[in-house]
Parts: sequence; structure tokens; C-alpha cells
Amino acid sequence: MDIILIGPPGAGKGTQALAIEQQLGVTHIASGDLFRAAIKQGTPLGLQAQEYMNRGALVPDDLVINMIIERVLRPDCAEGVLFDGFPRTEAQAVALDAALAKHQRQIDSVLFLDVPADILVKRMAGRQICGLCGAIHNIYFFPSKRPGVCDQCGDLLYQRSDDTFETARRRIDVYFTQTRPLIEYYSQQGKLVEVDGLRPIEQVTESMLEALGVLQALERMA
Repeated sequence: MDIILIGPPGAGKGTQALAIEQQLGVTHIASGDLFRAAIKQGTPLGLQAQEYMNRGALVPDDLVINMIIERVLRPDCAEGVLFDGFPRTEAQAVALDAALAKHQRQIDSVLFLDVPADILVKRMAGRQICGLCGAIHNIYFFPSKRPGVCDQCGDLLYQRSDDTFETARRRIDVYFTQTRPLIEYYSQQGKLVEVDGLRPIEQVTESMLEALGVLQALERMA
């Protein structure tokens, strides 16, 4: 089963991607991690991508697709993959469909993690991170017991310089402007499933598994 996980910044994609990977045994392919690994390993595609990045240019879609297909064809992806962070545009989605078809694969489902914009802004702008253990708090949704102090280790919490209301709103506006045609593309294919991302984490995961048609099978195996 090849799946795409779509969601705006602050929607909780990382948490849900990990849960789906563990439950279904699919391989999580995050485009950002894939880029960094290819560049670090010095693969031919990674070196080509590095040349564009060194010039401050966007890496061409065909190069990104080739890098993704190279990863998909590895043995650990035989049972399926979960794409996270790609595709971002309709053009990339069309190119990905064509590339997968050459290897007798296709996107089976697209999960859209839906969270209202005002909540996303607060999730991003209210985020506080522990400098020692990396725990994350939020002044609006799960504040630390002592202001500015991590509940887990007692070290000081800090806020990233780009976690501001202005930056958050701008990132979210850009995301929805860019992603709207992509959502429509998969909706027309009948593959898009919208999942309410406001519910507790476990309920969101359950909804996603149910949408994929595997929840009952997993419950029988438990």
C-alpha cells in the first residue's frame, strides 16, 4: 500500500506518520530526510541536488522524482511506503503517478490531516522546546507546570526565532495556496480522505487506519 500524508505545518504529520509506519509496516519516506541522506552519502543524485542547493536554486522536480523512485525500489519498501512532504504541487503529483506506474505501483490513498488555520497558528507560535531533552510544550495547549521550565527534565524552555504569529500565518497561507490544487487533484481521483486533526492523537491515528480499510484487520491480529 502506497500512501501520501498531507497536512499543513503544525498539523501533527510527524506523529501520525510514525504511528502509521509502525501499525502498517510501511516505510516512511520524508522528502527532507531523503535529501539530507542522499547528500550526506554522496550518491550521484544527492550530488546533483547539492549543486542546485549551493546555487540557491530549487531542485528540479525530475531529480526529486528520481531520488524518490530510487528509494521506493529498495527491498524495505516492498510492502508499501508513506510519502511525507512530497508531492507538494499538482505537477509533482502527476509526475509521481507516471514514475510509479513504470514500476507497476500507484498511490492507493491520500490522507489529508485537516486542522483549522487559527489552531495551527497557535500550535506553531506557542511552541516551546527544551534545550536539554528536546521535549516540546505549548503555552496554549499543553503548557509546562512552571513557566519556561521543562516538565520532564527541569531545564529551560526556549522558543525558536521563527515561531512567531506572523511567520506562522505566512507559512500556513503559502501552504494552502500551494496545496489546494493538489488536494483537488487527488479528490478527483477518489483517493483523498480528510481526517479531523483536532481530536486526540490516538483517535486521529484510528481514523486514518479506518480510512485505509485496515483497522479491523489490525484489531483481529492484536
